[in-house]
Amino acid sequence: MSKVLVIDDLPTELQLLSNYVSQGGHQVMTAVSAADALEKIGTQKPDVIVTDLVMPDMSGLDMCRKLKKDDTTANIPIIACTTKDGKMDRNWAIKQGVNIYLTKPCEKADLLEAIKSVAG
Repeated sequence: MSKVLVIDDLPTELQLLSNYVSQGGHQVMTAVSAADALEKIGTQKPDVIVTDLVMPDMSGLDMCRKLKKDDTTANIPIIACTTKDGKMDRNWAIKQGVNIYLTKPCEKADLLEAIKSVAG
């Protein structure tokens, strides 16, 4: 069982993704913004991060860059779950530290497989 931080500014998406993760047998933490997530990551050290990329205060990509530059968080796998579906969006996200890129609507099986593949 992995500790998974789910980040999304939309309450319905946050609830849906959290339910998927929980149903997969993982411990779920949630955050409603990148700033909220950074605070929780610093104190609770998740095994995997599932994040939206489009958020109001700080983008998921900005958060990824911060995490990958910090030695204490650089190795936490990041799964993007976003509405951005372009090839350039995907390639840019991978360059910013995203390990797996999923597009919304995200299927439960795809998300759980992604978590399994990065959590080891």
